[in-house]
Amino acid sequence: MTQRLSADDIAHYQTQGFVIPPYRLEPELLNGLQDALNTLIANNPGVRPEKLVSAHIEGRNDEGVHGSQRFLELAMHPPIVDMVAQIIGPDIILWGCHVFCKPASEGFETPWHQDGHYWPIRPLATCTVWVALEPSTRENGCLRVIPGSHRDHVLHEHLHEDRQDLVLNQRMAEGTFDEAQAVDLELQPGEMSMHDVYMIHGAKANTSTQRRTGVALRFMPGSSLFDRDLRPVDGKTGVPVSFGTRPLWLLRGEDRTGRNDFQVGHR
Repeated sequence: MTQRLSADDIAHYQTQGFVIPPYRLEPELLNGLQDALNTLIANNPGVRPEKLVSAHIEGRNDEGVHGSQRFLELAMHPPIVDMVAQIIGPDIILWGCHVFCKPASEGFETPWHQDGHYWPIRPLATCTVWVALEPSTRENGCLRVIPGSHRDHVLHEHLHEDRQDLVLNQRMAEGTFDEAQAVDLELQPGEMSMHDVYMIHGAKANTSTQRRTGVALRFMPGSSLFDRDLRPVDGKTGVPVSFGTRPLWLLRGEDRTGRNDFQVGHR
């Protein structure tokens, strides 16, 4: 396996819950993805660009998004899968891809939250690779994280908010963390961050003149089950999902549970 994370990178992920690896997308691949992004937005005029769920599924998916094979190819890109293997082990299942595009001047806020609160995965385990396709800065609402908030493997209380200007309608309850500890993960196009499923994170609204886009790729180890019978925060997140028909891809190794279904959702 190509070594793309150093021992220090891996230790940082384990202790802090996130890391910005040295690897950067090759220019040709990045350019192709930027073109695919513009096509994706044009093909989904009725979908908020922050809510392009399952963008890696070609054609119209069960979550109402017309996706593109280009994002599936990104999720399967060997250097990215190599790094994920260093974090979660050799058995790797791709189960999700979400394009978060925040338009200039009116991009939605992503409230502080933990991903694991939403997902039907048991035992709960996922490494998210967040790939910047455009500059992601403090000014345009970059990803923000609370270092070390993953360590206890605890999901904290989330409160529901009925607001139209949020990417998610679930927010961490007051007093569960100290926002003063937040770290801004500023990235240039082609750079990426990786974070743990228990990590507390969010992003401010984009009030700048520059659009901000990232692709969140979701990978779980083969020792976890994507349990389609679970309905966490059923329909209350503000983002339409269809976990019952969400396709899975076994990218490397084995399904150690013997129960993950790799037929559902594939066409």
